[in-house]
Amino acid sequence: MGHPGYGPDMTTTPANWYPDPHDANQVRYWDGQQWTSHVAPRVDPAAPQHQPAQQQPAQVAPAAPTPPAPAQAPAQKKVSIFGARGAARDLAEENEHLRAALAQVDGLTLAGVLQQTAQARRQLGELEAAARQTQARAAAELAAVTAETEALRQQVIDLRNAIDVQEFGLYDYEHPAESSATLAGELERVRAAAKEMVKSGRAINATSNFMFNNSAAKGKAMVAGLSKTMLAAYNAEVENASKAVKAGGLTTAQARLDKVVEQIERNGKMIDLSIAMPYHQLRRRELELAALHAQALAAEREAEKEHRAELREAKRAEDELRRAREQLDKEREHYVNALAAMRARGDEAGAAELAAKLAEIDQSIADVDFRAANIRAGYVYVISNVGSFGETVVKIGMTRRLDPMDRVRELGDASVPFTFDVHALFFSEDAFGIEAMLHRTFAAQRVNRINTRREFFYATPAQVLEVLQAHKVSIVEYRTEADAQEFRISRELAAAVTD
Repeated sequence: MGHPGYGPDMTTTPANWYPDPHDANQVRYWDGQQWTSHVAPRVDPAAPQHQPAQQQPAQVAPAAPTPPAPAQAPAQKKVSIFGARGAARDLAEENEHLRAALAQVDGLTLAGVLQQTAQARRQLGELEAAARQTQARAAAELAAVTAETEALRQQVIDLRNAIDVQEFGLYDYEHPAESSATLAGELERVRAAAKEMVKSGRAINATSNFMFNNSAAKGKAMVAGLSKTMLAAYNAEVENASKAVKAGGLTTAQARLDKVVEQIERNGKMIDLSIAMPYHQLRRRELELAALHAQALAAEREAEKEHRAELREAKRAEDELRRAREQLDKEREHYVNALAAMRARGDEAGAAELAAKLAEIDQSIADVDFRAANIRAGYVYVISNVGSFGETVVKIGMTRRLDPMDRVRELGDASVPFTFDVHALFFSEDAFGIEAMLHRTFAAQRVNRINTRREFFYATPAQVLEVLQAHKVSIVEYRTEADAQEFRISRELAAAVTD
């Protein structure tokens, strides 16, 4: 097909006709969106030719932007006679690929181009996101490797420092206070200061101008060796004492360590050898921390023991109240049936007597229910044991038992040589409050300052009575003197045997 604009007298290209990007010897029609199938030979203005008429497209779109110029053919390379066949084969393959690519381009519309462009952009965005993720993972891995490297480097430094101080017998042994939440920080500080003194050579003192076989170098080496040996022996003694110290044994352990220091100074007098006092004080502090931890553990065990005893006491009280309520319910049912029978027989006198008994049972049931519901209600007791603790020690406590003397008798079991004497035993709806008031008043006179569940105080029964009266506590009976019959009779018998 031709174009009507082409004729014998036409020497210029009509509108919307552009050089074909695939064939330099022809032109192709551009409809504003895509190339059409209309082509025509290219007219050379310098040599006009007669062209056959071409059919104009049915619709002519407005002028499209200038399409991209056709790609320039690559420069031909020289081919030798021996490589002509291979070059021809390569050229044929290139032409085939080019034809396939041109066929794909020729069939695309503007919408297709835009769709492929959008798809390419999405693919590019996905590739960029994947690249960023890969970069982030690589950065995280690099940071982890860097941190691990730094940690290993620090471990190497710590290991070298440990080796340096272990030569002097200073080891990171398992100190008793390491597991303590309150003492571990102080222990770490003391240990760090001790290690620093050992590393800097300030843990032990010795002369610096000792001569051995007329050699200052040999004398210096001898002093260094003895210093290291003596310091190692001292540190070993500290470690053993820290592991063995018990609650209440701090004074003995520190005195033992002081003797070691004196022995080192006495045996090293020739070279002025001695443990530095600041270093000795640090190691003594380690002993204190070990003893404090031992005391805390002992107090915790004792408190747990007392707590279990309190739970058992509360359980006994609850069981007693439950059994009492069951018994009262049975008695009440019996009296109710008997009362109904007497009234049925017309025995009004007997019925009145049973009604009075029934009222007493109802009151007892009310009292038991009150005791069960009000855990603060109970009996306060003040007791003493002259034969076991002397005349100036009392025990102040409370119990919710129905029979409070059961508790007193339990306290005077085989764990003490004599039974307790009761000075006061009275019921109160706020027995817990009265007991707490007395404990606060005599807090400074506690016998056991570690375990506050041990309710013994350095006080006389008369002093406790004064406090009760000062707080307006109602007391029906109170005895200030202790009978202590078993103790007094035992003492008389012992005196008679001696005579």
